Amino acid sequence: MTILYLAIAAGIAGLSFALALTLYVLRQDQGNEQVRFIGRAIQEGANAFLKREYLFLAGFVIVVVIILALFIDYDVLDRIGRGEERSFPSTALAYLAGAVGSALAGYIGMSIAVRANTRTAVKAQIGLNPALRVAFSSGAVMGVSVVGIGLIGITVLYWIFKDIGIIAGFGMGASSIALFARVGGGIYTKAADVGADLVGKIEAGIPEDDPRNPGTVADNVGDNVGDVAGMGADLFESYVGSIIATIALAASGAVFLLEETALSAAAQAQFESLRGLAGANDISSNFEASMFLLPILVAATGLFASILGTFLVRTGEGASMGRLLWSLRIGIFGAGALVLVGAGIAITALELPFTLFWVIVVGLIAGQVIGTSSEVYTSYEFKFTKDIAAQAETGPATVIIAGMGLGMLSTVIPGVVVVISMWIANELAGVYGVALAAVGMLSTLGITLATDAYGPVADNAGGIAEQAHMPPEVRERTDALDSLGNTTAATGKGFAIGSAVLTALALMAAYSQVANVDVFDLRDTNVLIGLILGSIMPFLFAALTMQAVGRAAAAMVAEIRRQFREITGLVEGTAQADYARAVDISTRGAMREMVLPGLIAIIAPVAVGAVLGPEALGGLLIGAIATGFLLAIMMANAGGAWDNAKKYIEAGHLGGKGSDAHTASVVGDTVGDPFKDTSGPALNILIKLMSIVALVFAPLFL
Repeated sequence: MTILYLAIAAGIAGLSFALALTLYVLRQDQGNEQVRFIGRAIQEGANAFLKREYLFLAGFVIVVVIILALFIDYDVLDRIGRGEERSFPSTALAYLAGAVGSALAGYIGMSIAVRANTRTAVKAQIGLNPALRVAFSSGAVMGVSVVGIGLIGITVLYWIFKDIGIIAGFGMGASSIALFARVGGGIYTKAADVGADLVGKIEAGIPEDDPRNPGTVADNVGDNVGDVAGMGADLFESYVGSIIATIALAASGAVFLLEETALSAAAQAQFESLRGLAGANDISSNFEASMFLLPILVAATGLFASILGTFLVRTGEGASMGRLLWSLRIGIFGAGALVLVGAGIAITALELPFTLFWVIVVGLIAGQVIGTSSEVYTSYEFKFTKDIAAQAETGPATVIIAGMGLGMLSTVIPGVVVVISMWIANELAGVYGVALAAVGMLSTLGITLATDAYGPVADNAGGIAEQAHMPPEVRERTDALDSLGNTTAATGKGFAIGSAVLTALALMAAYSQVANVDVFDLRDTNVLIGLILGSIMPFLFAALTMQAVGRAAAAMVAEIRRQFREITGLVEGTAQADYARAVDISTRGAMREMVLPGLIAIIAPVAVGAVLGPEALGGLLIGAIATGFLLAIMMANAGGAWDNAKKYIEAGHLGGKGSDAHTASVVGDTVGDPFKDTSGPALNILIKLMSIVALVFAPLFL
């Protein structure tokens, strides 16, 4: 019980720290009236989008709550076999709590981001470090809020219900909201971005974020609803999913793959007590065993470590991209070192085998290697992105070819790292170790998410500086932070995707235990059918979201062209663009287009399990995890490299802004936008959502 108190205290400490950072950001200067006017327009547009999105999602959540209450909690089909019905809809309520937590995490991140953007632009007039501190503090608000809300939610449900089926409902709620938030926000932001770039930069020949472009405010709004709110919901789901998977495997008996001879007498007694309960959902009489509490304790330690790590992030004026990267790395590495110290103490105190410490080390190292490989492939400090920029001198076609090739090549290191880390974790602690490695990988999420979330704030600050006609050095500083943000965003996506694979595999293992399936035999036609269907799912999902961005962007292009054509003096700068109309077009497009991909992700596993059986559903999960992992890495890294190749040229290389090479790189960046900010990031949610839906609904397929 002491550990549960500690976990809740850690969550409260995280939320308190987020409040302190929020007050720090809000105390900063907002700038002159023109800067404030632009900031208000972005804030109003972001709030309007989120309100409409959450109203839609509220209806969806109510429908799912009713389904869970009827078919899981009250067993109206009499097929679950628990022996008795629950007296109230506990799984449904847990789902609702997870959905609210995910939505709240995204809302908190967006609320601070739309207030930090103007303040970052103003601070950039003073220097690079002051601007970094404000932008990074706003990112840290979301980072520690996501972790705090997730940790409190899981711990409270664990404390009250002590039933893995109910706790999995919390994860399903988080996953479903995350998917819609990521897809809806991603469609919105990329429709605005692509439309603004195609008409503004390429056709009209005006600079990026020029106030004459009707799509600029919609683009700035999109940075917040997609790259902040959507990402917050996404990483909230990743974080809670990894913890739930570890607890689920302990509950299902997979923890017995540990080498029992390495156990202390106390831990040995716990294993003996749990042995007879392997495969059961309700293990309330033994739910305080150390292997259940360890992932919660590691997560609590990681939250404290992340808070301390944020104080290590500093930089100097005129810092290069390499120095800026190391400014953030020092904070991340410092937090990681503190987690390892805390994990060692926790494992010793719980009298568990010390091999679990090395599992956590494996997870942390794997996350860092995947993140660093993303940096190498996407940062213009390295040759890969410079090579793409060089290809721009021969036109957009070669830029696209080079970016696609780099994206495919970039799957090798993350894929090998995940395979090696899975093998080591499994050798050390069985499939329980695989799940615990994912917890280790995400243990410093509070700070790794901060390094990701500050990027859209810096991007917004650059747009505001351009629209408010601030001095050129302000835009230079915000562009430096924005370029760094693109690289750290790729790093964050690498963390999310890597942990998603480990978590999804662990959830699939837990599903197999609940569904009483020992082997997924590829000679079984149903398993093979499921495998092929699962392999199709990521490609279908990516296709639907890419095409959705294309259709929404086409509507935005038409609107911007109309305004340039019909509003007299707009191109000359003597008339005001109709920003609200552009914002509304992106909003309506995103709301309409996000429905089908989101529903497919939830319906597919239930339909396959109900029609073809639990073995086929296992095959579906295996196929989706394998192809979804590689496709997500490819899209995220290709998109990041295209974006930074454009920024490398805009920094004055290969002819600089306005050159033919620049025009070609803009085309590459336009193609890469939905790759890295819509389809790619949503794929890691897809594979986890399908896995946790399978776990929650598994009793129906028996």
